[in-house]
Amino acid sequence: MLYASFPPRTVWWLAPVSFAMLGIVVYGRRARAGFGYGFVWSMGFMIPLMYWTGSFVGVIAPWVLCSFEALIMALGTAGIAVVSRLRGAPLWAALLWVADEALRARFPFGGLPWGKVAFGQADGSYLSLASLGGTPLVGFAVVLTGFGLGALALVLWRKNNTEKRRAALITGPVIAILVPLLAGIAAWPLVGTDANAGTATVAAIQGNVPRLGLDFDTQRRIVLDYHARETQLLADEVRAGKVKQPQLVIWPENSDDVDPYVNPDAYAELAQTASDIDAPMEVGAVVYSQGPQPKNTAILWEPGKGPTLEYVKRKLMPFGETMPWRSFFAYFDPIANTAGNFVAGDKAVPFPMGPAVVGIDTCYEVAFDDVVRDSVTDGTNLIAVPTNNATFGKTEMTYQQLAMDQERAVEHGRSVVVAATSGVSAIIDPNGTITQQTELFTPAALVATVPLRSTITLADRLGSWPEWVMVVAALLALLFGVRSNMYRAGMRRGAAALAAAKAAAATERADTATSDTDKHDD
Repeated sequence: MLYASFPPRTVWWLAPVSFAMLGIVVYGRRARAGFGYGFVWSMGFMIPLMYWTGSFVGVIAPWVLCSFEALIMALGTAGIAVVSRLRGAPLWAALLWVADEALRARFPFGGLPWGKVAFGQADGSYLSLASLGGTPLVGFAVVLTGFGLGALALVLWRKNNTEKRRAALITGPVIAILVPLLAGIAAWPLVGTDANAGTATVAAIQGNVPRLGLDFDTQRRIVLDYHARETQLLADEVRAGKVKQPQLVIWPENSDDVDPYVNPDAYAELAQTASDIDAPMEVGAVVYSQGPQPKNTAILWEPGKGPTLEYVKRKLMPFGETMPWRSFFAYFDPIANTAGNFVAGDKAVPFPMGPAVVGIDTCYEVAFDDVVRDSVTDGTNLIAVPTNNATFGKTEMTYQQLAMDQERAVEHGRSVVVAATSGVSAIIDPNGTITQQTELFTPAALVATVPLRSTITLADRLGSWPEWVMVVAALLALLFGVRSNMYRAGMRRGAAALAAAKAAAATERADTATSDTDKHDD
């Protein structure tokens, strides 16, 4: 059910129902049972969610990756079982889930936030909370509602509760259910959409990719040609007065896999295209000429000037751009040796493009809270997400990523321009609404005038503080839960020992009585 709540489906409300069921399953159980049930539950979520990773590293690595993720999630559910009998259990359980997501976003392999609960809420009532506390607050609200539902079901189901006791026990779960949902609804007016830094006419280019079967080097060059052609067609429509002149153009990640610094033909083609469209272009290129390892680079290409700025992707995708434990995974599947060996960048680089100052978050990076936050708080008023999802075919990966883009728009109060090689490219308003989008594997150019915003949201002002506060609260609750469970276990052992002592005393008295009777008979 949690998997089904994620895009491309829009049944976001299944997420709290899923957590309600999880809460019922682990209620009152030992930590090891919570771990076991949680692992099975987590594998049932992660495997269908991320099966698309097998499209480029074979069938073994995704199972290993998802198993790592499920083990981490199972640690969280073990803790949830420990606190399940505490007063206010839904609150502590939700905090523990946030703490578990914080761990998963950082470990293993540099973290994998994919599958954060917040990323399944792009169409939901909780999304507005992203502007106040980012993905941790959205996830907390969803999960708190779910565990509240589970607690309410347990109260109503127990037959040994009197009507008076049941009425008293219902209060907490009802608060846990209603407060997060009402807070999400109430926060929508706080989501800023005004163009307080002006407007910009942007173009997102989707050139598409050739059919499989071409040799690698030829395909690289054809991808560049496709994006140049789509941009030149847009320039023709602009000159004909059919489309408004864009003030900036966003190309996808890997739209130019031919290093333009060492390939004169690629350089000339980009220069001509920028001149034709008469606007600064962000070009996604793979640069091989700046060191022993390639760099996934976004280049600011200006008409008449050429390349003026570069941003190197900071968060590289494991099992794709990098291969952790390469020899280990290659032992099971040699395809692991084909994964990349890219080098990561180390800082955000704002791109001044026409009236906009653009923060670049390349593909996989949009999943990481701190990476996107850095690109926004560095003085930008527009977010661009160049991405290359062609490898994943028509899987759900591109829609899952698009939902992250919607969440980031609300979290940071920025319009978001998504340019994908093969789709889905999109224009997203600061309230998370998709105003335009393309079809998969279809050449297209999206042109729109979007609001530019310089306002820093509360989520950006607070940064990672809400997450760390919730993590600390979760750990304290866990310690209290362990202590409480140890106390109850001690009480049970004491009661058992007392009962055994009483039974022994009763037996001794009975034996003594029998002995006295025997003496009297004698």
